[in-house]
Amino acid sequence: TVSRIIITMFGQVGAAPGQPQPGVQAAAPRNPNNDFTAANLPDGVSSLCFSPSSQHLCATSWDNKVRVYEVGVQETAAPQAALGVAPTVTAQMQAVERAQQTLGAPVLCADFSADGMYVFSGGCDNAATMWQLATQQASVIGRHDAPIKSIHFVAELGVIATGSWDKTIRFWDTRSPTPAASLQLPERCYAMDCRSPLMVCGTAERKILVYDLTRGVPQHHLRCDESPLRYQTQCVAAFPDREGFAVGSIEGRVAIHHVSAQHASRNFAFKCHRDTHDARAGRPNVTNVFPVNSIVFHKYGTFATAGSDGVYNFWDKDSKQRLMASKPADNTIPCAAFSPLGNLYAYALSYDWSRGSQNYNPQTPNLIMLHHVKDEEIRQRKKPAGGR
Repeated sequence: TVSRIIITMFGQVGAAPGQPQPGVQAAAPRNPNNDFTAANLPDGVSSLCFSPSSQHLCATSWDNKVRVYEVGVQETAAPQAALGVAPTVTAQMQAVERAQQTLGAPVLCADFSADGMYVFSGGCDNAATMWQLATQQASVIGRHDAPIKSIHFVAELGVIATGSWDKTIRFWDTRSPTPAASLQLPERCYAMDCRSPLMVCGTAERKILVYDLTRGVPQHHLRCDESPLRYQTQCVAAFPDREGFAVGSIEGRVAIHHVSAQHASRNFAFKCHRDTHDARAGRPNVTNVFPVNSIVFHKYGTFATAGSDGVYNFWDKDSKQRLMASKPADNTIPCAAFSPLGNLYAYALSYDWSRGSQNYNPQTPNLIMLHHVKDEEIRQRKKPAGGR
């Protein structure tokens, strides 16, 4: 069967799924997955992250804000229907905004300290900011020469790592305005993740750099390779066991890649976040291909992807199975995060600019959603019979 593939990063065929055309009043958004609406922001959501020590959720946005919410879920198990049948678990969720900080420009990224007492953020003012939640005091701890795209608190080293469009990664000790180290990148930082001692950075021109933090702040990358995917890197995520990482691209693909050459046989890539329209009147099939905007790993070692098609999927890389697929929502999903307990999946329904400014509609809500993660949705499964 002949298919025509359309990559929906820039340009389009028709209107973006769930994104009204400019000048059209946006209807009230549907909630096809019956998830909980935690917040409605006045501008686009750029990142989400949970505190590692509590149920606090941090959201950054294009209105120069960093917001912290206290989220909760009360799970109730219904009486067992029959012997051997797992009881149905229902959940009541809540979210309350606890703190807010305004910075000098749109904020692109944030991370909590290990104790959850501080939030570190970066964005289009080129500054790395430390925000103490207890006192509501914020201070600049470092600067780049261009916007900061990714920021991570490295608890094992007591430093903050920032990746920027100025083609550097810098490490900051909060006691000094001078970086502890500055590493040159071959191109702009588009995505970065750190699970010490593994740190991975994806740059423009499809470069993937791997760093080893075992001996402290690195002075050089361990490896610099081309992405296993053919199109622009959109997101990266380190495995919880630190043995490798996942890469997502604008072309609706994810690559599972291991750091050690000994595990190269376990590397693979797969297609996702696509929809195919059947051929009509002798015309070829049309496959719409959407960027993979977010990859986040669960404590079980499984992971979630979210994309510009408004869909989130849960996957098991070891058995190469999709565990769960959501129904398409009425907007793109630019970012997502799992709670430390693993029972909540937070995601934003907010325009990701993948179809250009001509498809931006300021009337479309910018929602932060909470999905109650059921154990059977995310737990690893046995490999199917006859599977590889």
